[in-house]
Amino acid sequence: MWRSKSNEMSVEAKGDFSLLNNSVSGFLEQYVRICTPSRLHLCDGSDEENQKLCDVMREAGMIRPLTNTDYSNCWAVRTDPSDVARLEGKTLICTPEQRQVVAEGARKDGTNNMLGKWMSEEKMDTHMKERLPGCMKGRTMYIIPFSMGPVGSPLAKIGIQLTDSPYVVASMRVMTRVGTSVLKTLNASPDPAAFVRCMHSVGRPDSKDAVQVQKANMRLPTWPCDPERVLIAHYPLRREIVSYGSGYGGNSLLGKKCFALRIASWIGKEEGWLAEHMLIMRVSNPEGEVRYVAAAFPSACGKTNLAMMEPALPGWNVQCVGDDIAWLKFDSEGRLRAINPENGFFGVAPGTSKKTNPNAIEMVHRNTIFTNVAFTERGDVYWEGMDPEYDLNTTKVISWRGIPYWKPNMRTMDGDKISAAHPNSRFCTPLSECQVIDPLYNSPDGVPIDAIIFGGRRPDTIPLVFEAFDWAHGVFLGSAMRSETTKAAADVTERLRHDPFAMRPFFGYNFGEYLQHWLNLEKPGRKMPSIFHVNWFLRGEQNEFLWPGFGENARILEWIFKRLNGDASVAQSSPIGMVPTSEGIRCNDLAQNVDMKRLLSINPELWSKEEEAIRMFLKEQLGADCPDGIRAQLNALRERLQKKHSTVV
Repeated sequence: MWRSKSNEMSVEAKGDFSLLNNSVSGFLEQYVRICTPSRLHLCDGSDEENQKLCDVMREAGMIRPLTNTDYSNCWAVRTDPSDVARLEGKTLICTPEQRQVVAEGARKDGTNNMLGKWMSEEKMDTHMKERLPGCMKGRTMYIIPFSMGPVGSPLAKIGIQLTDSPYVVASMRVMTRVGTSVLKTLNASPDPAAFVRCMHSVGRPDSKDAVQVQKANMRLPTWPCDPERVLIAHYPLRREIVSYGSGYGGNSLLGKKCFALRIASWIGKEEGWLAEHMLIMRVSNPEGEVRYVAAAFPSACGKTNLAMMEPALPGWNVQCVGDDIAWLKFDSEGRLRAINPENGFFGVAPGTSKKTNPNAIEMVHRNTIFTNVAFTERGDVYWEGMDPEYDLNTTKVISWRGIPYWKPNMRTMDGDKISAAHPNSRFCTPLSECQVIDPLYNSPDGVPIDAIIFGGRRPDTIPLVFEAFDWAHGVFLGSAMRSETTKAAADVTERLRHDPFAMRPFFGYNFGEYLQHWLNLEKPGRKMPSIFHVNWFLRGEQNEFLWPGFGENARILEWIFKRLNGDASVAQSSPIGMVPTSEGIRCNDLAQNVDMKRLLSINPELWSKEEEAIRMFLKEQLGADCPDGIRAQLNALRERLQKKHSTVV
């Protein structure tokens, strides 16, 4: 039995609550009083605990095991159709002053701020007071102590999440380091109050009336949520996150984007490091030379595939440190080092196959939670692009919406295609299950970063690869990123949108200050990583991809290695950066004929439009908050384009 300090409240409880220090206990008591859960469960992260939680969810109809013998300890979840993706429009940063989040351009001109939505702390508190009271009535409040990064690492940070969702507990156990060791580390730290406070509720008290309301509103009774009133609030000055109404991963696994990017980016600004939407990978060539690379791509643009790539070039090897988020900090010797703060993969399932990512297909057969994929009569899962070995027309497939006999040619009455799996369906798998995981993935000191790659999904304009002239130019390239949109967010309508640093949905503070923070990282004595930009998605007249991608992207990494080693013969200057020479990228042994001249060409008309779009974006979004260093880079680009109308390689 848990009792409040004043003994006025008591709640049935499980776990060793003596491990909670005064700050954690105060945080817990605050929300027990507000949310009125019927039970408390302090999580220890053990296998036994996880199995019991899965059994509870199975009995409630929330989760089902995969019975196919090719899968071991794998589970599948089907969410409510209204709760399937991140909700950028309902995700807000809450501070006393708007300028702390919204740059001058968006404030002054009244332009819709694209780079983080703001609300005052006071107003958000009012909204939460309308939602949170009694929201956990009849439910268990789980207390999850977790570490972002290896427990005890000088680069790691600790969080405590409260939630009423066992799905969240099981998923957080995969995605973060959960357990009593986290509490002991916090208690032994110089500041036991230095943790990020994470409060989450699905927003549906557990009662017969609540289930009837869920059914009446056409909601899935086994997936409680309150989609009409979803709010995800970040209070960076309080080091607190409050999420209400959604059970979906990005909205409820608060260690992911909420903590590891939005709150962490604010902390990083204050402490002099970066929290970025980046993969980290170890690349080695046939000579045994090793380089660590960080790369930023928008969601569902190939980060996981690149991080686990099987190179097509003999002797090349890629190992994965992480596929989504990187925390980067310069060490005492001036090297930029990075850790993956997460402990698992939360990958997009559709499009993942033995061809695109064989390592991901291999690892998801063990200890994986699948969300919104299709089930088959074989006791396994299916999604579009999987390329199964069985015939879909003769195999019973149950779609993510519960259609019992889904077939590939199914369409709605309006003629729209019916998918088996949701386009944003996911697999949640521990890092340790990846057969190409880097041995240093759990190193408390992180790994040294030699290069940073920016990229996106562009059918034209952006060449296959080019290199920034220097650090400041590389920061400008990150600020200028644009990409075709994907299904990772539910409320996005643009086809081609600006997505600087692939951080558009994840900025935790004023974008102008963010850019200046990046620029300020360059200091005497520091070994600054080289910065590159890639585009695997160029298309031809028939909408065909011009570059084979996947394992053949090793050829681009080979060129990057040459540039890191100072090989000037493989690159030439252009208005946009250093581009490969005509023979700079090895293509003579490619199975597919490629037009390297077109892949590397720079169309002056398209680039003039690109420069104008970048200039307008920075003006509207930043205004006076645009750093002088970025203005200088933008003006220099215009001058170079005017001097040289085109570059043909």
